[in-house]
Amino acid sequence: MTWEGRRLQASRVLGLCAAGLALTLVAFATAVRFGEQPISLSSALGDPQSSDAVIFWSLRLPRALLGVIVGAGLAASGATLQGLLRNPLADPFVLGVSGGAALGATLALALGLATVGQVAPGLLGGLERLSGPALLAFLGAGASVLFVLAASRGHSARAPYAALLTGVVFNAFASAVITLVKTLSDPDRLGEILYWLAGTLGYERGATLWLAALLQVAAVGVMVALSGRLNLMMLGDDDAATLGVPVARTRRLLLLATSASVAGVVTLTGLIGFVGLIVPHVLRLAFGPDQRLLVPLSALGGAAFLVLADLLARLAVPLFGGEPPVGVITALLGGPLFIALLYRRGSSITG
Repeated sequence: MTWEGRRLQASRVLGLCAAGLALTLVAFATAVRFGEQPISLSSALGDPQSSDAVIFWSLRLPRALLGVIVGAGLAASGATLQGLLRNPLADPFVLGVSGGAALGATLALALGLATVGQVAPGLLGGLERLSGPALLAFLGAGASVLFVLAASRGHSARAPYAALLTGVVFNAFASAVITLVKTLSDPDRLGEILYWLAGTLGYERGATLWLAALLQVAAVGVMVALSGRLNLMMLGDDDAATLGVPVARTRRLLLLATSASVAGVVTLTGLIGFVGLIVPHVLRLAFGPDQRLLVPLSALGGAAFLVLADLLARLAVPLFGGEPPVGVITALLGGPLFIALLYRRGSSITG
């Protein structure tokens, strides 16, 4: 590609990402402004003691920020894995991360381990008040990633399919164990387990949001930095190696980055589906398969999608008599949309 061609390509990427950022900011502003309880924005910003300020700063703003963080991580991971596995049906949970995290959180909820202090009393100093299910979910996610990578090691001739199949099998195993735990749990704890598994955005503290944001910035940053190599790897491992790509090292880095991103997300929110599947699909159909554009654009699109889906969940409280989990909303929106795309574009969706 000539210098002029590279300049035009860079201008296109920057222009579309700027448009995606603008869309995300509009979605974020809408989410913090509206909800089940009407508020006055001038009162919220001008009077720190008002109830409007409490709702705005303590509830809506942290929840919208969490939605941005989670949506960006899920969609960027989905776009990366679809390219890495050369499978347009791959989603962020395909490597077994969701199974390990869900199993860890389910065990914590079933055993009544609400805080870290109950999991490891006296060992973690000032961290004993942190969420026990979140800790075990993160440990479960990390253990599942190590298991999948270790089990698929030595299968480079069939990579990346060995990791994919290992993750699918591990998810099935974890799902069976979770079903067993649910059947043995009392009704009160069963309700907590089902709600967590459905996926929901909570009201996290500032420190938790900062840590989650740093993790996603690092993970998504690796995906974006390696997106040029990923373009070449989508041609096939042999062709990519001929063009100078360190295939094995790049694959490991991308698998670790996507796994870390998804582990951080699932730890805080449970299982929120379709964000990492439908957002990259729509953007790929609209703007093409170039990962250098698709990964950052998916992060921005996923953030906007999840924030607006969570707003719908909050606005649906009068309709359902309670707030439905945001994972239910994303499934209700994403499922029909994916089927519509499938039948409209035919074989272009399934490759």
